[in-house]
Amino acid sequence: MSYSRSQRVVLAVAPFVAAWVIRALGATLRYEDVAAPGVPPGGTIPGAKVYAFWHRSLLACAYYFRGQKIAILISRSFDGEIIARTVERLGFIAIRGSSTRGGSTALRQMVEHFKNGHQCAITADGPKGPPMIAKPGIVQVAELVDASYIGAFYALPKRAWVLKTWDSFVIPKPFSRVALTWPPLVMRSGEETLEELQVGVQAAMDEAVRLAEAWKAAD
Repeated sequence: MSYSRSQRVVLAVAPFVAAWVIRALGATLRYEDVAAPGVPPGGTIPGAKVYAFWHRSLLACAYYFRGQKIAILISRSFDGEIIARTVERLGFIAIRGSSTRGGSTALRQMVEHFKNGHQCAITADGPKGPPMIAKPGIVQVAELVDASYIGAFYALPKRAWVLKTWDSFVIPKPFSRVALTWPPLVMRSGEETLEELQVGVQAAMDEAVRLAEAWKAAD
């Protein structure tokens, strides 16, 4: 993809600044695991994993999971390039593609990273929505790698700025508490249809949001 001169300037500066801001802001946040009964937080489960999360919680998740070499799917666009270069500075592996642009190549790369023992994460409603409606990418990856389950998580700050973007992007306010919620895993035996798994992923993602909202309302 070619960029204009002004875009190249932005790409040279913005990721550096964004990564610095995320680190500085993230250092003030206090994360709390909130798991459904009997569900272990995803970070405690050993081995390669396939997880889905909502695009709006990307910033809070980026700090929490920094430095773990998690492969994350990011769209082939100018905005996606900024995000990719930013998260690479935070210790993620950026896989470029989406359901509409470079999807097949991106999915193959995700499979390779999974086979090499890396965790894989996909913004289930990215890159352009509709918001909080899971697309089939996460199920496709799980099928390709023959994962035994699909996980989901969601990050919700107690105090935050909410942008007027397609996804209502959330920026935690400094020193806020942040719930990281873990709903029941979507188990995969290989006998389910893609549609059944898709319904399961959507239900798990909805439950992750419900857990977070209940946590927020409890105080």
